[in-house]
Amino acid sequence: MLVNTYWQSQTLLLLKRKERWFGIIEPILKQNHIPDDFKYLALAESGLTNVVSPSGASGFWQFLEGTGKNFGLKISSEVDERYHLEKATVAACAYLKSAYQKFNSWSLVAASYNMGIDGVGKQLEKQQVKSYYDLLLVEETSRYVFRILALKEICENPTAYGFHLRKRDFYKPFNFVVVEVDSTIPDLARFAQIHAINYKELKLLNPWLRSNSLTVKSGEKYEVKIRKNNSGDGVADDSDTLWMKTLPEKEFHRE
Repeated sequence: MLVNTYWQSQTLLLLKRKERWFGIIEPILKQNHIPDDFKYLALAESGLTNVVSPSGASGFWQFLEGTGKNFGLKISSEVDERYHLEKATVAACAYLKSAYQKFNSWSLVAASYNMGIDGVGKQLEKQQVKSYYDLLLVEETSRYVFRILALKEICENPTAYGFHLRKRDFYKPFNFVVVEVDSTIPDLARFAQIHAINYKELKLLNPWLRSNSLTVKSGEKYEVKIRKNNSGDGVADDSDTLWMKTLPEKEFHRE
Protein backbone atom coordinates (compact mmCIF):
# COMPACT_ATOMS: atom_id res chain seq x y z
CA MET A 1 0.00 0.00 0.00
CA LEU A 2 2.81 2.41 0.88
CA VAL A 3 4.56 1.82 -2.43
CA ASN A 4 1.44 2.44 -4.50
CA THR A 5 0.39 5.46 -2.43
CA TYR A 6 3.73 7.26 -2.47
CA TRP A 7 4.89 6.28 -5.96
CA GLN A 8 2.48 8.93 -7.13
CA SER A 9 3.46 9.32 -10.79
CA GLN A 10 3.06 5.60 -11.49
CA THR A 11 -0.21 5.31 -9.55
CA LEU A 12 -1.65 8.34 -11.36
CA LEU A 13 -0.94 6.63 -14.68
CA LEU A 14 -2.59 3.42 -13.47
CA LEU A 15 -5.69 5.34 -12.45
CA LYS A 16 -5.81 7.07 -15.83
CA ARG A 17 -5.25 3.89 -17.85
CA LYS A 18 -7.85 1.78 -16.07
CA GLU A 19 -10.61 4.01 -17.41
CA ARG A 20 -9.54 3.13 -20.94
CA TRP A 21 -9.01 -0.59 -20.55
CA PHE A 22 -11.20 -1.97 -17.75
CA GLY A 23 -14.27 -1.56 -19.94
CA ILE A 24 -12.83 -4.20 -22.27
CA ILE A 25 -11.57 -6.56 -19.57
CA GLU A 26 -14.60 -6.56 -17.24
CA PRO A 27 -17.23 -8.11 -19.56
CA ILE A 28 -14.81 -10.86 -20.63
CA LEU A 29 -14.15 -11.77 -16.99
CA LYS A 30 -17.89 -11.81 -16.32
CA GLN A 31 -18.63 -13.94 -19.37
CA ASN A 32 -16.06 -16.46 -18.19
CA HIS A 33 -17.27 -16.46 -14.57
CA ILE A 34 -14.03 -15.01 -13.23
CA PRO A 35 -14.31 -12.60 -10.25
CA ASP A 36 -14.20 -8.99 -11.39
CA ASP A 37 -11.31 -8.23 -9.04
CA PHE A 38 -8.96 -10.12 -11.36
CA LYS A 39 -8.83 -7.03 -13.56
CA TYR A 40 -6.48 -5.71 -10.88
CA LEU A 41 -4.19 -8.67 -11.54
CA ALA A 42 -3.63 -7.33 -15.06
CA LEU A 43 -2.99 -3.91 -13.55
CA ALA A 44 -0.38 -5.40 -11.23
CA GLU A 45 1.22 -7.51 -13.95
CA SER A 46 1.76 -4.86 -16.62
CA GLY A 47 0.38 -1.51 -15.50
CA LEU A 48 -1.99 -1.96 -18.47
CA THR A 49 0.81 -1.46 -20.97
CA ASN A 50 2.29 -3.84 -23.51
CA VAL A 51 5.52 -4.38 -21.63
CA VAL A 52 7.96 -7.25 -22.12
CA SER A 53 9.54 -8.76 -19.00
CA PRO A 54 13.17 -9.94 -18.84
CA SER A 55 11.86 -13.51 -19.21
CA GLY A 56 9.92 -12.60 -22.35
CA ALA A 57 6.43 -12.42 -20.84
CA SER A 58 4.44 -9.96 -22.94
CA GLY A 59 1.25 -7.94 -23.09
CA PHE A 60 -1.23 -6.79 -20.47
CA TRP A 61 -1.52 -10.31 -19.04
CA GLN A 62 2.22 -11.09 -19.30
CA PHE A 63 2.05 -14.43 -21.09
CA LEU A 64 5.23 -16.32 -21.89
CA GLU A 65 5.23 -17.60 -25.46
CA GLY A 66 4.73 -21.25 -24.53
CA THR A 67 1.96 -20.50 -22.03
CA GLY A 68 0.20 -18.21 -24.50
CA LYS A 69 0.19 -20.90 -27.17
CA ASN A 70 -1.04 -23.49 -24.64
CA PHE A 71 -4.04 -21.28 -23.95
CA GLY A 72 -4.93 -20.67 -27.59
CA LEU A 73 -3.02 -17.53 -28.57
CA LYS A 74 -1.43 -17.25 -32.00
CA ILE A 75 2.20 -16.16 -31.77
CA SER A 76 4.35 -15.73 -34.88
CA SER A 77 6.57 -13.16 -36.57
CA GLU A 78 3.46 -11.43 -37.97
CA VAL A 79 0.85 -11.99 -35.26
CA ASP A 80 1.27 -12.04 -31.49
CA GLU A 81 -2.07 -12.26 -29.74
CA ARG A 82 -0.48 -11.67 -26.35
CA TYR A 83 -0.84 -8.03 -27.43
CA HIS A 84 -4.50 -8.51 -28.43
CA LEU A 85 -6.29 -7.45 -25.26
CA GLU A 86 -9.58 -9.22 -25.90
CA LYS A 87 -7.99 -12.54 -26.92
CA ALA A 88 -5.33 -12.37 -24.23
CA THR A 89 -8.02 -11.75 -21.60
CA VAL A 90 -9.92 -14.82 -22.81
CA ALA A 91 -6.67 -16.82 -22.53
CA ALA A 92 -6.06 -15.44 -19.03
CA CYS A 93 -9.56 -16.54 -18.05
CA ALA A 94 -8.79 -20.06 -19.30
CA TYR A 95 -5.63 -20.11 -17.17
CA LEU A 96 -7.48 -18.82 -14.11
CA LYS A 97 -10.23 -21.40 -14.56
CA SER A 98 -7.71 -24.24 -14.78
CA ALA A 99 -5.99 -22.98 -11.63
CA TYR A 100 -9.30 -22.74 -9.77
CA GLN A 101 -10.17 -26.31 -10.73
CA LYS A 102 -6.98 -27.40 -8.99
CA PHE A 103 -6.98 -25.12 -5.93
CA ASN A 104 -10.63 -24.12 -5.35
CA SER A 105 -9.30 -20.84 -3.93
CA TRP A 106 -9.12 -17.55 -5.79
CA SER A 107 -6.22 -16.36 -3.60
CA LEU A 108 -4.20 -19.42 -4.61
CA VAL A 109 -5.27 -18.86 -8.22
CA ALA A 110 -3.86 -15.33 -8.09
CA ALA A 111 -0.64 -16.58 -6.51
CA SER A 112 -0.31 -19.23 -9.22
CA TYR A 113 -0.41 -16.51 -11.88
CA ASN A 114 2.85 -15.26 -10.41
CA MET A 115 4.46 -18.55 -9.38
CA GLY A 116 2.85 -21.08 -11.69
CA ILE A 117 0.23 -23.71 -10.97
CA ASP A 118 2.85 -26.40 -10.42
CA GLY A 119 4.93 -24.11 -8.21
CA VAL A 120 2.04 -23.34 -5.88
CA GLY A 121 0.92 -26.95 -5.88
CA LYS A 122 4.37 -28.16 -4.81
CA GLN A 123 4.52 -25.66 -1.95
CA LEU A 124 1.06 -26.63 -0.68
CA GLU A 125 2.12 -30.28 -0.65
CA LYS A 126 5.49 -29.54 0.92
CA GLN A 127 4.14 -27.29 3.68
CA GLN A 128 0.97 -29.31 4.32
CA VAL A 129 -1.38 -26.29 4.32
CA LYS A 130 -4.39 -25.35 2.21
CA SER A 131 -4.46 -21.52 2.33
CA TYR A 132 -2.34 -18.96 0.50
CA TYR A 133 -2.12 -16.99 3.74
CA ASP A 134 -0.44 -19.91 5.54
CA LEU A 135 2.20 -20.48 2.87
CA LEU A 136 5.82 -19.41 3.14
CA LEU A 137 6.68 -18.30 -0.40
CA VAL A 138 9.36 -16.31 -2.17
CA GLU A 139 9.03 -12.59 -1.43
CA GLU A 140 7.46 -11.63 -4.76
CA THR A 141 4.69 -14.22 -4.54
CA SER A 142 4.13 -13.67 -0.81
CA ARG A 143 3.38 -10.00 -1.55
CA TYR A 144 1.57 -10.59 -4.84
CA VAL A 145 -2.02 -10.97 -3.66
CA PHE A 146 -1.62 -8.06 -1.23
CA ARG A 147 -0.30 -5.88 -4.05
CA ILE A 148 -3.42 -6.67 -6.09
CA LEU A 149 -5.62 -5.85 -3.09
CA ALA A 150 -3.74 -2.58 -2.53
CA LEU A 151 -4.31 -1.57 -6.17
CA LYS A 152 -8.01 -2.39 -5.84
CA GLU A 153 -8.29 -0.28 -2.68
CA ILE A 154 -6.58 2.75 -4.23
CA CYS A 155 -8.46 2.47 -7.54
CA GLU A 156 -11.83 2.27 -5.79
CA ASN A 157 -11.04 4.98 -3.22
CA PRO A 158 -8.45 7.27 -4.86
CA THR A 159 -9.26 10.43 -2.94
CA ALA A 160 -8.71 8.66 0.38
CA TYR A 161 -5.09 8.22 -0.66
CA GLY A 162 -4.55 11.70 -2.04
CA PHE A 163 -5.32 11.10 -5.72
CA HIS A 164 -7.69 13.74 -7.05
CA LEU A 165 -8.44 13.34 -10.76
CA ARG A 166 -11.03 15.16 -12.79
CA LYS A 167 -13.14 13.32 -15.34
CA ARG A 168 -11.15 14.90 -18.15
CA ASP A 169 -7.90 13.55 -16.69
CA PHE A 170 -8.71 9.91 -17.47
CA TYR A 171 -7.77 8.21 -20.74
CA LYS A 172 -10.99 7.62 -22.62
CA PRO A 173 -11.76 4.37 -24.50
CA PHE A 174 -10.81 4.16 -28.16
CA ASN A 175 -13.31 5.02 -30.86
CA PHE A 176 -13.02 2.54 -33.72
CA VAL A 177 -14.72 0.35 -36.30
CA VAL A 178 -13.74 -3.26 -36.92
CA VAL A 179 -12.66 -4.37 -40.38
CA GLU A 180 -12.86 -8.10 -40.99
CA VAL A 181 -9.89 -9.30 -43.00
CA ASP A 182 -10.13 -12.62 -44.88
CA SER A 183 -7.23 -12.30 -47.32
CA THR A 184 -3.52 -11.52 -47.11
CA ILE A 185 -2.45 -7.89 -46.70
CA PRO A 186 1.03 -7.51 -48.23
CA ASP A 187 1.47 -3.89 -47.09
CA LEU A 188 -0.17 -2.71 -43.87
CA ALA A 189 0.86 0.90 -44.50
CA ARG A 190 -1.12 0.86 -47.75
CA PHE A 191 -4.00 -0.91 -45.99
CA ALA A 192 -4.03 1.89 -43.40
CA GLN A 193 -4.11 4.58 -46.10
CA ILE A 194 -7.05 2.87 -47.81
CA HIS A 195 -8.94 3.17 -44.55
CA ALA A 196 -8.03 6.86 -44.08
CA ILE A 197 -5.58 6.37 -41.21
CA ASN A 198 -1.81 6.07 -41.06
CA TYR A 199 0.49 3.17 -40.21
CA LYS A 200 1.17 4.51 -36.72
CA GLU A 201 -2.54 4.67 -35.90
CA LEU A 202 -3.04 1.13 -37.22
CA LYS A 203 -0.27 -0.25 -35.03
CA LEU A 204 -1.39 1.65 -31.92
CA LEU A 205 -4.91 0.26 -32.25
CA ASN A 206 -3.67 -3.23 -33.20
CA PRO A 207 -0.41 -3.91 -31.32
CA TRP A 208 -0.81 -7.62 -32.06
CA LEU A 209 0.23 -6.89 -35.66
CA ARG A 210 3.99 -7.41 -35.37
CA SER A 211 5.12 -6.94 -38.96
CA ASN A 212 4.30 -4.71 -41.99
CA SER A 213 2.25 -7.47 -43.58
CA LEU A 214 -0.46 -9.93 -42.56
CA THR A 215 -0.64 -13.38 -44.09
CA VAL A 216 -4.15 -14.81 -43.97
CA LYS A 217 -4.49 -18.50 -44.72
CA SER A 218 -7.53 -20.01 -46.39
CA GLY A 219 -10.42 -20.10 -43.92
CA GLU A 220 -8.79 -17.64 -41.51
CA LYS A 221 -10.18 -14.25 -40.56
CA TYR A 222 -8.80 -11.39 -38.51
CA GLU A 223 -10.54 -8.38 -37.05
CA VAL A 224 -8.56 -5.17 -37.39
CA LYS A 225 -9.49 -1.99 -35.52
CA ILE A 226 -9.65 1.25 -37.51
CA ARG A 227 -10.19 4.72 -36.07
CA LYS A 228 -13.62 6.05 -36.93
CA ASN A 229 -13.25 8.63 -39.65
CA ASN A 230 -15.83 10.95 -38.10
CA SER A 231 -14.35 10.93 -34.61
CA GLY A 232 -12.44 14.15 -35.12
CA ASP A 233 -9.61 12.85 -32.93
CA GLY A 234 -6.17 11.60 -33.85
CA VAL A 235 -4.60 8.48 -32.42
CA ALA A 236 -1.87 8.72 -29.81
CA ASP A 237 -0.47 6.75 -26.92
CA ASP A 238 -1.23 7.18 -23.22
CA SER A 239 -0.29 10.85 -23.32
CA ASP A 240 -3.46 11.48 -25.30
CA THR A 241 -6.82 12.02 -23.61
CA LEU A 242 -9.01 12.83 -26.60
CA TRP A 243 -10.73 9.51 -27.07
CA MET A 244 -14.45 8.86 -27.32
CA LYS A 245 -16.44 5.83 -26.22
CA THR A 246 -15.88 2.64 -28.20
CA LEU A 247 -18.59 2.04 -30.79
CA PRO A 248 -17.56 -1.14 -32.64
CA GLU A 249 -18.99 -1.74 -36.09
CA LYS A 250 -18.08 -4.20 -38.82
CA GLU A 251 -16.98 -3.81 -42.41
CA PHE A 252 -15.41 -6.35 -44.76
CA HIS A 253 -12.05 -6.20 -46.50
CA ARG A 254 -11.23 -8.25 -49.57
CA GLU A 255 -8.34 -7.70 -51.95
